[in-house]
Amino acid sequence: MRRLRFGLFENAQANDSGTATWRHPDNQRVRFDELAYWRDLARLCEDARLDFLFLADAWGWADVNGERPEICSVEGLDLPRLDPAVVAAALMSQTEQLGLVMTGSILTEQPYAFARRMASLDQLSGGRIGWNVVTTGTAETAVQAFGVPMVAHDERYRMADDFMELVYKLWEGAWEPDALVKDKAGVFADPSKVHRIAHEGPYFRSHGYGNTAYSPQGTPVLFQAGASPAGRAFGGKHGECMFIGAGSVAQLAEHTRAIRAEAVASGRPADAVKIMSAFACVVGKTTTDAQRKYQRVLDAQSPEVAVASYAWFTGLDLSSYEPDTPMTELHTELSQTQVARFAGLTVGDVLKDWHAHGVGAKPVVGTPEEIADRMCELAEGADLDGFLLSPVIQPGSTQDFVEHVLPILRERGVAGTEYEGATLRERLLGTGSATLPAEHPAAAHRPAALRRAA
Repeated sequence: MRRLRFGLFENAQANDSGTATWRHPDNQRVRFDELAYWRDLARLCEDARLDFLFLADAWGWADVNGERPEICSVEGLDLPRLDPAVVAAALMSQTEQLGLVMTGSILTEQPYAFARRMASLDQLSGGRIGWNVVTTGTAETAVQAFGVPMVAHDERYRMADDFMELVYKLWEGAWEPDALVKDKAGVFADPSKVHRIAHEGPYFRSHGYGNTAYSPQGTPVLFQAGASPAGRAFGGKHGECMFIGAGSVAQLAEHTRAIRAEAVASGRPADAVKIMSAFACVVGKTTTDAQRKYQRVLDAQSPEVAVASYAWFTGLDLSSYEPDTPMTELHTELSQTQVARFAGLTVGDVLKDWHAHGVGAKPVVGTPEEIADRMCELAEGADLDGFLLSPVIQPGSTQDFVEHVLPILRERGVAGTEYEGATLRERLLGTGSATLPAEHPAAAHRPAALRRAA
């Protein structure tokens, strides 16, 4: 079995994944607005040689029957939160090798400003930045907060293609890697290697010069998690690392095959996209001990949270449907992933499931050996490249995995002990290069001389 990659999923807010477990006595995520919390967590990840810390993000708030329920404020469900780019910037000086991945939505960002921000972070971190490309927002976000019209689901992916083409021009085509000379007796930048870009797309346009020079990775490592047909096609074309949800070996294998097929259809090798599954666990000395720990987590949150939380992700108020309503009868223009994953279940089933773990993975509850066995079974059977660890309680969940499960995976030879390569792309993708390969669509926007050299 191949060596697995590991990232830690986090949210810069008090709760995570649509659950409200901040009241749990061991949960320190309530300190999300303290730099010390993030510093300690990032150092824990780096000391354990996890590949990256993933900072999720979302705009908006839960809306049930046209208003934000009081339960959201009482339980800190969706607001407030911090900007993940600011958190990542703060952690660059606290770490030396840990990858820092942040979410950015094409629906709420302007490409020119976003390209500068990401290039700046990649430059200052020495090439440790990744971007989780998302197309989703909430109706509240698009219409109320940003004052822009909502865009239909599949059209957002067409919009995303246009967004990507523009930022590729800025990251790969505006400045050549060796344009900066910094010779005080000569020139600062070679004008023959600084290029004007022009973009007139259906959604975005920009003419002029890139605001930042070529960064260590050029384009940040590209992450994506779309599960719809449009999302998989987008990921197969652009993504370097795709996240898929939890599930059985057969379910995950089906997702993996579909994503790799999309990569091939886009003219890329099947293994050009690394696939990582969401994974949560509750570790105990015995299985019974682990089950008791998990029950305490379930007891820490109110069932009322589930209705508001699901509405936040999907715009659907499940309390307005009969419990036996099939989920296949529901439709949304927001996160279709969170409807499609429950095909075959009813509204009542979903509310019970959502109360347990929200949008996150259902935890594997057991001993370290049992959890390591399950991870190996999933990775080998579903052709996975790694796991995105979704902690149940922080920092306890991460500490338990690092101290008790990771050593077993290392003994089995499926987890590394040291970082290999200077940049996130080199370590995560194993390419030996800090920049994107020639077959990636971004490479088409490099200056002609560089394309010929490749």
